[in-house]
Amino acid sequence: QVQLVESGGGLVQPGGSLRLSCAASGPTFSMGWFREPPGKEREFVAAISSIGQREDYKYSVKDRFTISRDNAKNTLYLQMNNLKPEDTAVYYCAATLSDTTVPVIARILYYYWGQGTQVTVSS
Repeated sequence: QVQLVESGGGLVQPGGSLRLSCAASGPTFSMGWFREPPGKEREFVAAISSIGQREDYKYSVKDRFTISRDNAKNTLYLQMNNLKPEDTAVYYCAATLSDTTVPVIARILYYYWGQGTQVTVSS
């Protein structure tokens, strides 16, 4: 059983930056970030393969967000730059049971989930 704990959320003005972290209680395989905007379903944001050799992003965040991982620290990150009001959501990190060389996009393939951290982009 792996526990995931997110941190780093908060209130930021449009154009600002935040860095989310996700601390895992043990080693993990392919991981990702999802978000749940107010009144909407949870959606894919970014994913990274087991040793970080490949990444994938939701189209609307590509070139603004960067996913990374430090396996020595069992920690996943999401650097978010040039934030927009439409990025407002609860952000969740998640881990699969798959030791893959490709990022996992499908939500159904994620087994472990964190409790979420709120990101609000507003002036």
